[in-house]
Amino acid sequence: MAYKRDTICVQGGYRPKSGESRIPPISQSTTYFYESTQGMADLFDLKADGYFYSRLANPTVAAFEGKVAALEGGVAAIGCASGMSASTMMAFTVCNAGDNIVSSSAIYGGTFNLFAVTLPKLGIETRFFDPDAPAEEIEKCIDENTKIIFTETVANPSIKILDFEKIAAIAKKHGILFAVDNTLATPIFCRPFEWGANVVIHSSSKYLDGHAAALGGVIVDGGNFNFKGNSRYASFNIPDESYHGLVYADLAVAPFATKCRAQMIRDMGAIMSPQNAFLSWLGCDTLALRMERHASNAKKVAAYLSKHPKIDWVWHASLPENKYHALAQKYLPDGQGGMLSFGIKGDVHQAAVFMESLRLITQETHVADVRSCVLHPASTTHRQLTKEELEQAGVPENLVRLSVGIENPEDILADIEQALAKIR
Repeated sequence: MAYKRDTICVQGGYRPKSGESRIPPISQSTTYFYESTQGMADLFDLKADGYFYSRLANPTVAAFEGKVAALEGGVAAIGCASGMSASTMMAFTVCNAGDNIVSSSAIYGGTFNLFAVTLPKLGIETRFFDPDAPAEEIEKCIDENTKIIFTETVANPSIKILDFEKIAAIAKKHGILFAVDNTLATPIFCRPFEWGANVVIHSSSKYLDGHAAALGGVIVDGGNFNFKGNSRYASFNIPDESYHGLVYADLAVAPFATKCRAQMIRDMGAIMSPQNAFLSWLGCDTLALRMERHASNAKKVAAYLSKHPKIDWVWHASLPENKYHALAQKYLPDGQGGMLSFGIKGDVHQAAVFMESLRLITQETHVADVRSCVLHPASTTHRQLTKEELEQAGVPENLVRLSVGIENPEDILADIEQALAKIR
């Protein structure tokens, strides 16, 4: 039976046998016992399911992976140590030195720095495009060495909404893997596989956990990309001598996730910890309920700010005048999430006065949990970017990023109002 997403939040990822724990126990073990030598050999050859070392797989992590894969409608998932490690493992799974990634410029500052600064040191180039650009302009970034087209469903912090069909058509035309960071939308509001994506990643530290308690990331394989015979992905079509000659493109299910786990997770050890997987699995129980409240509160805050005389502009796609309102109605009709950005009239000083005057809403380097928080990206998460790169990423210097929590909306609005009153 195909369950609805709110049911999957509660029931997905783990099914106990008679007499077993109703929720997944924390398997706080590095290793596992087997009586049979052949049984262990079959695990190493991927001929059997099971666990032999927690650097590759762990029962608690697997429960969380199964829940997220089910929520996204994917065929497999990999729990990673952080959202950044998920992005890195995704890139390394398909890219070698000399390859390139074609990425939206409107992405999280840490991901931008990974693509623009760190990966080039290893010979992997990134070519950035404006997600609002016409398809023919974006296609100019593509060549025979392009391995990934990367975007965010809801861009952090510019809150741009992705035009999935435009990017999916480009990726399909050129036979390129289409990867999407779905952190801010979550599968409750958008399932990128339904719009042509092939790989989805999350910083599970955000809405999936939902309580700022567990660092983590997830890579989800849609199982809908044909690597077989695709010359662009030679590494999927030749035997992997480091894994018993396995040809990943020959796998009927999850060739991307299998290669990622068998090579990247094995060699780099970026798997999620069992404790964090347990907390994240537990957090997902209430994901659907929380996202409804996050989106409802954010919509009210955006409407309030859009009419305030001390606010220059507001970015949230729930506003009818927002540039991305129509795309949001198409791709995220049930809610546009709890993240919004706005500009304080004046300069960085006025933005600082506002944020330092807040009492309920806290200033912190985080988003997307139950508590409302603010940040000034230009001086924090995007601090490493030049002024030109800030403009390219859609981050004006007066931008304040507000992650709207699930508190009573009247209390949130009252705190914003008294803080804005402090600006002279």
